[in-house]
Amino acid sequence: MECKNCQRKLRTDYGFCPACGAKVIRNRLTVKNLWYDAIERYFNLDNTFIKTFLHLFTQPQTVIEGYIHGIRRKYLNPISYMGIAITLSGFLVLLMRKNGASMDMDVWGTGTSSVAQGKVMDRILDFQGLLFILYIPMMAIAAWLCFQNKKHNFSERMVIFMYTMAHYSLIIFIPSVIILAFSPSSYMIFSLISLLFMYLYSAYVIKKIAQERGLELWPKVLVFWIVFTIFYMSLSIILPIILLLTGDIQLEDFLPKKT
Repeated sequence: MECKNCQRKLRTDYGFCPACGAKVIRNRLTVKNLWYDAIERYFNLDNTFIKTFLHLFTQPQTVIEGYIHGIRRKYLNPISYMGIAITLSGFLVLLMRKNGASMDMDVWGTGTSSVAQGKVMDRILDFQGLLFILYIPMMAIAAWLCFQNKKHNFSERMVIFMYTMAHYSLIIFIPSVIILAFSPSSYMIFSLISLLFMYLYSAYVIKKIAQERGLELWPKVLVFWIVFTIFYMSLSIILPIILLLTGDIQLEDFLPKKT
C-alpha cells in the first residue's frame, strides 16, 4: 500500500506514514469518524491537549522551554492551544451578550452607571479575541524591559505568554460559564478576581522559567506587573477615545443614567 498524502510505499501494519507523518486511513468516511477526525485534529486528544493542560499547571517550564528548544510533538503547540482558548472564549461572548442586561456594570459600587459603559462593553465583546491577543505582545514587551539577561529573544517571549494567556483563559472558562449561567450580575466582580489570577499565574510561569531566584526575581516580577498594568490601562483608555473619535459614543453618554 502507499500513503495517500505523499505516495510513499507503506507496510500494511503502519498507523502513520514514516515519511510525512500522516495518519493511515483505512475506513470509509462516516459521520462518526468525521466527527472523531475533527476533534482529534483540533484538540489533538491523543493525550497532547490533556498533557499540555496538566503540565502547564505543574511544570510550565517543561512545556514552554520544550517547544522553544524544538520539542514539537510531545505538547500542543502554542498556536493551537491559543486557538482552542479563543474558540471557547467566543462561547463566553455569546453568554455575555445573552445575559448582558443582568450584568452589573457598577463594579466599584458607586451607585451610578452610564450609557458609555454599555457601549464600550459591546465593542469589547465585538473585538474580544483581538484584544486578548494584544495582551501577549504587551506581556512580552513588559518582560523584555524587566528581564534583561536575554535568555530568550522577543519571539520566544511571545511563545511564553501565548501559552500563559491561553492557559489562563482555559482555566477560567468553566467558572465563567457557571457564573454567567446562574449569577450573571456577579460576573464583573468575577472578572476582576480572574484578572488578579492572571497576574499570579504569569508570575508563576516567570518564576519557573527565569534564571533569577529569590530577592533577585521578585522585584523584577513586580516591575513586570507595573509595566503590563500601564499597557493594560492605556488600552482601556484608548478604546473609549477611539469610539469617541469614530462617533460610536458621545460625551453625554458618560453622564450617569437617570433613575
